[in-house]
Amino acid sequence: MKVVGITGGIGSGKTTVAKMFKSFGIPVYIADHEAKKLMNSSKVIRKKLIALLGESSYTEKGLNKSYISSQIFKNKALLSQINAIVHPKVKTHFERWFKKQNAPFILKEAAIIFENNLQSQYDLIITVTADTETRINRVIKRDGSNRKKVMSVIKNQLPEEVKVSKSDYVIFNNDLEQTKIQVAEIHSKILKKC
Repeated sequence: MKVVGITGGIGSGKTTVAKMFKSFGIPVYIADHEAKKLMNSSKVIRKKLIALLGESSYTEKGLNKSYISSQIFKNKALLSQINAIVHPKVKTHFERWFKKQNAPFILKEAAIIFENNLQSQYDLIITVTADTETRINRVIKRDGSNRKKVMSVIKNQLPEEVKVSKSDYVIFNNDLEQTKIQVAEIHSKILKKC
């Protein structure tokens, strides 16, 4: 069973594309969602994040995402420390999930495959991309964010052209009907490789 990574910058539509693959019966693991779940449910992660960032890391409702984001924004080094706490748990969770799957390939959506030099963990990689304006508008609509915040995230991410150059497949996700066609074509190509 092949492991196919799906990546792309903020607002590119990774999750939308992953759902399209899911409609073909392909199991999908969304690393960011699972990381957030683990950050809320794992006592070990909770303890380590509080030790790193303080009691404000959690509220009665769970993970305090806005507080953590503000701390990372002030100190970029914190991101790698948080990743060092969370990623090993996500990796273990993924490995257990993977063993339960039965398909020609699975899709693992992860925003920072290239940033963390994790290409070797995948048999193939798909990058989802879209025009910058489209991405900005999607994030503003989805998160209630503002243009300035979205642009600062985009500027902090690896440029799209770098991701595209390192990928096996690229999906241009500006128009959903065109995206569906691209997903179907790539799905067929990957099945042939399986």
